[in-house]
Amino acid sequence: MFHGKVSPEIAAGLKELRSRIDAAAIPSSKLDETLNLATWNIREFGKKRRSEAAIHYIAEILGQFDIISIVELRDNLEDLARVLPILGPYWRAVYSDVLPDDGGNWERIGFVYDKRAVSFSGLAAAASPSRTKKGREYVPDFSWWRSPYMASFSSGNFDFVIISAHIRWGDSSEARTKEIASFADWVHLKRAQKHIEDKDFLVTGDFNIETKAMYKALTDKGLVAPAALRAKEFGTDLARNKRYDQILHYPMYDDNFINKGGVLDFFAGGFEPLFPGLEKTACTFQLSDHLPLWIQINTDNDGHELDHILRVKGR
Repeated sequence: MFHGKVSPEIAAGLKELRSRIDAAAIPSSKLDETLNLATWNIREFGKKRRSEAAIHYIAEILGQFDIISIVELRDNLEDLARVLPILGPYWRAVYSDVLPDDGGNWERIGFVYDKRAVSFSGLAAAASPSRTKKGREYVPDFSWWRSPYMASFSSGNFDFVIISAHIRWGDSSEARTKEIASFADWVHLKRAQKHIEDKDFLVTGDFNIETKAMYKALTDKGLVAPAALRAKEFGTDLARNKRYDQILHYPMYDDNFINKGGVLDFFAGGFEPLFPGLEKTACTFQLSDHLPLWIQINTDNDGHELDHILRVKGR
């Protein structure tokens, strides 16, 4: 981390933030053995220039992980460009194009990663809905307010595709549930394609889940939460009682996801020590109103691959 000669006020805030990070008990990752992955909705990141303190705090939080899926990354990327040098010279970003309307909310989805731990392996694309031919035209069967975004990566001998989404809030619970279901259907069909880059899919993002019906719509095609998150209650809002954000996978190698995961609660103790004199709502536009959700992944899966070969051969 390269915070440099920050002001005494920012230094004090970073010390407080680090104590809250320590409380999250995020284990260090090991090269070619484990990978720390997180998903974080950084509130309107780029809409309005953030303070110097906020940029340093965001970098400090991102730096706890090896790869982070970010939603609410806005059209203006200047604040992201301020964060990356603090993280250091090995950090990179891959992000989608902006959606320039009220439905798209001028948002992107991004993946920020440390290339010493994880490599981008070529695929980066917005999700394309299935289409039906009507007359001479091919018409999408459904639409999302904000297109999910996916990219392929590798770490150790684990190759994977991350698909991230920011599902609409909207004014209808039914419409939101339908959009969640259409996303789950799309992921299921994508994974079934013959020439997909890799069938190890990680699904991340902010799904604005408020009901059991919404969660069922997301998991009805086989996606599950890693064991480390199934084993505990978590909330990713500041009050820790809403499970808006998710990390999901298909249970091919369930113990790829070792029993470590949770929420990094940067809000515990309130915002005052981080942003003295600033009221709570204003602070959420400096940091966020969502907390990062994280998981540690075992990327050394040679044993699983050998077992799979033997099963196929019937030994």
